[in-house]
Amino acid sequence: MKYDYAASIKEKFQAEADPVKADPMKKYMKNRFDFLGLSRPHRTLVQKEFLKKDRLPGLDQVEGIIKQLWNLPEREYHYFAMDMAEHFIKKFSEKDIELFEYMITHKSWWDTVDLIATHMVGAHFKRFPRLVGPYTGKWIESGDMWLQRTAILFQLKYKIGTDVELLFRMITPMLNSTEFFTRKAIGWALREYSKTAPEVVLNFVESHALSPLSRKEALKIIDRK
Repeated sequence: MKYDYAASIKEKFQAEADPVKADPMKKYMKNRFDFLGLSRPHRTLVQKEFLKKDRLPGLDQVEGIIKQLWNLPEREYHYFAMDMAEHFIKKFSEKDIELFEYMITHKSWWDTVDLIATHMVGAHFKRFPRLVGPYTGKWIESGDMWLQRTAILFQLKYKIGTDVELLFRMITPMLNSTEFFTRKAIGWALREYSKTAPEVVLNFVESHALSPLSRKEALKIIDRK
């Protein structure tokens, strides 16, 4: 009998579910998703055996399993899918950017999108730099807030390796956005880069019409100094 990885995860998670904890977790996420009631520390312990090298699925199965888990209503399955995907970051091929795009655009909220953007997409674009221009350009023009946020945030951990011209090129078309998450992303990306090049960030902020939220976030570290 063929081993069903997703079904095994589902069975294990359901056995450990805590309805008492599930309700406040759902409320914290604005009632957008159902929860099993597995806290992060508890879930980490429960899923540990499934992330051992000898228990991980084959690379050819990963996309299917992630989509299976992503289609389940409870958020913990989506979190596990991301944890599993991170084990394959160095093995994914160029085409797997489409999988990340799927994860970003389905069951979208900041708790998944931000990790996918900064951990997965950021790492993937470093491995396959020729994807950067076509995908970031497409995402910024897509009208999808979460793809736009990803285009702005994927370099968050790049530090000195940040392509600042690209960063500003992602931010500039979005300066008139009224979306909270877009304005927050602009400020967050600039604030993070200000740790590397404060003068560059300050010059950009002073020469562009940022929303009050973006400006406040961008200058947090600079203003402390």
